[in-house]
Amino acid sequence: MKMIKFFVIGTVFGIVLIKAEVVSWFRIQEMFHFQSFHMYGIIGCAVGVGAATVALVKRYGLRSFAGEELNLTPKPFNKIGNLAGGILFGLGWALTGACPGPLYALLGAGYGAVLLPIATALLGVIAYGILKPRLPH
Repeated sequence: MKMIKFFVIGTVFGIVLIKAEVVSWFRIQEMFHFQSFHMYGIIGCAVGVGAATVALVKRYGLRSFAGEELNLTPKPFNKIGNLAGGILFGLGWALTGACPGPLYALLGAGYGAVLLPIATALLGVIAYGILKPRLPH
């Protein structure tokens, strides 16, 4: 019963992604071809909301739903790791037309073709878990 609120939040978030056309392959291709501001505006708003949220959490010491303290310590920057990870993420996004989170919104909307990208994303997570000790961090 505790998890129902997260299911509801996730469902509402998925509906917002679908209605805002954030998961539209055509909108994403427009972004990568610099033909439309739509996706850049949404990403910019998300960055702004995220920055404001982090500032509020730090300023007021906000806690998680479970009452736990939120650990917002920054991760160390790794030039090679961040560059390689960003390139892989961008290539995957350009090829599939969706970053990992919205894949589930697309699946919920009935697009069964996203099962392959979901499976390959999960394989990537498993590969990272196995290779993590050997990767530059």
